[in-house]
Amino acid sequence: MAYNIAIDGPAGAGKSTVARKVAEKLNMIYIDTGAMYRAVTLKACVKNKNTAQEIVEMLKDTYIDIKNNKVILDGEDVTEEIRSKQVTRKVSDIAKIPEVRLIMVEMQKRMARKKGVIMDGRDIGTTVLPDAEYKFFLTADLKERARRRFEELKNKGYDVELDQIEKDILERDLQDTKRKCSPLLAAKDAIIIDTTHKSIQEVVDEIITLIKRGEEGAL
Repeated sequence: MAYNIAIDGPAGAGKSTVARKVAEKLNMIYIDTGAMYRAVTLKACVKNKNTAQEIVEMLKDTYIDIKNNKVILDGEDVTEEIRSKQVTRKVSDIAKIPEVRLIMVEMQKRMARKKGVIMDGRDIGTTVLPDAEYKFFLTADLKERARRRFEELKNKGYDVELDQIEKDILERDLQDTKRKCSPLLAAKDAIIIDTTHKSIQEVVDEIITLIKRGEEGAL
C-alpha cells in the first residue's frame, strides 16, 4: 500500500538527513520543505524583495522543485546557495508570512498527492500532511544540534563559530514555535524520537522498523 511519511523537528535534529536516507531505503520521493522556503528566501534576497506583498507577488512567477536531492529554483540548481548565512538569517522571517506559507503548503500538498512521499519540515504532520500514514518528530539537545550544524558548515568551508550557531538555532526555535501560522509543533499522533545520543543510522533503522511494524498492523 502506498503511504506518506511526515518528519518534523527543529533545526539540527537530523530530520533532513534521516528523511533522505529513509527515502532511499524505502524507494520513496524525498521532499525537503525547509529547502523550499530557503529557495524562496534566496530569490527574495537576489531580487531585493522585502515586504510580504512583494514576496507573495514574486511567488506567482517562481518555480521550485526537488530532483535527485537537488533544489531547483526557476530552472537553476541552488542547492549550495540556499545554505548561505544571508539566507539562514532571513528564512524564518519569510517562512512565517501567512500568505507565503499558504502558497507553499498548497505546493507541497500537490507534490504528495500521489503518495509515496517522505517530507520533512516543521509543520508537515500538523498542516501539510495531517493525514500522513506515518508521522515522526525528531528532537535533540540544543548544544548537540548546534554542534551538528557547526560541523556541517565547517565541512562545507564556511567560517562559523559554535557559540553564534547555538544562538542562531535558539532564536530560530523561538521564532518557529511562537509564530501564529503553522508553528513548529509535534502532531498529536507523531512518534517522538530524541536523537541526541543516536547516530543517523540508528534513527533511520528505528523509523524503518516502526514503519514495518505498522505495515504488519502492530504499530
